[in-house]
Amino acid sequence: MRIKSVVEVMNFHSLLRVDASKREAENYRNVGEEITKIIKTIIYNKNLLLDKKVILPDPNMARLNIYIANDYGFCGNFNAQVTREIKKDKDDYKIIIGKKVVYTDDKVILKIDKDNFYKEFSKIEKAIDDAIRNSTYSSINLYYNHYNSSTSFEFRKLELFPVEFDGEYDEKNDFVIETDITSMLHSLLSFYILYQLRMCECFSRAAENVLRNQITTEALDKIKEIEEEELNMMRKEKKNKLVAKTVDNFKKMAYQEEENG
Repeated sequence: MRIKSVVEVMNFHSLLRVDASKREAENYRNVGEEITKIIKTIIYNKNLLLDKKVILPDPNMARLNIYIANDYGFCGNFNAQVTREIKKDKDDYKIIIGKKVVYTDDKVILKIDKDNFYKEFSKIEKAIDDAIRNSTYSSINLYYNHYNSSTSFEFRKLELFPVEFDGEYDEKNDFVIETDITSMLHSLLSFYILYQLRMCECFSRAAENVLRNQITTEALDKIKEIEEEELNMMRKEKKNKLVAKTVDNFKKMAYQEEENG
């Protein structure tokens, strides 16, 4: 069956994409951890006169939420939770990634197709950078489907900003500052948030392929079941024909015996 071959290819490709997305996510995670170390070293250095308020948002400001959906086939359930969350967060500003999420209001500051995530990433980068430098929002949150394993994923919320930094003061390192430390720290925070976003997009991609693999596996099982039913029907039909032929031959022999009687 041609449809079976197509589903088998989709099933195989989904597994390959899960593995590729996982590896890509780990690379972004490593970079994010290094950026965190750099920021912590600056924040907790006793030799630096730094007003820690520059990395703390105003809690009275509005929130910005980023939602990662899916644009490909078999994504109805995948996008359903994203859509529900968007409708629930009607008072928050939004960046929506995914054309199949049909939603718009005056608080949607950016909406891009999932396919164009990297092509138009500069738009997201500008929105985040402006938000950090101007202290526009009290928090920046990300909603996405997170890959757990080859058989499961879950819908998650990740707070990208403010960033929690816990640690002790660093007296071992000293700095020579030849730039505006506040501006540099803002740049590092934006860089950190954007790398977290890239990492989560990879996990979301892995999760959507887990779902695609599950659906195509179920489809292949159903196709196999149908094939077995058809094969059993063919066997039954063949057996019925054989029985009918045997009965017919037996009748002919009986008639001949009567005539020769």
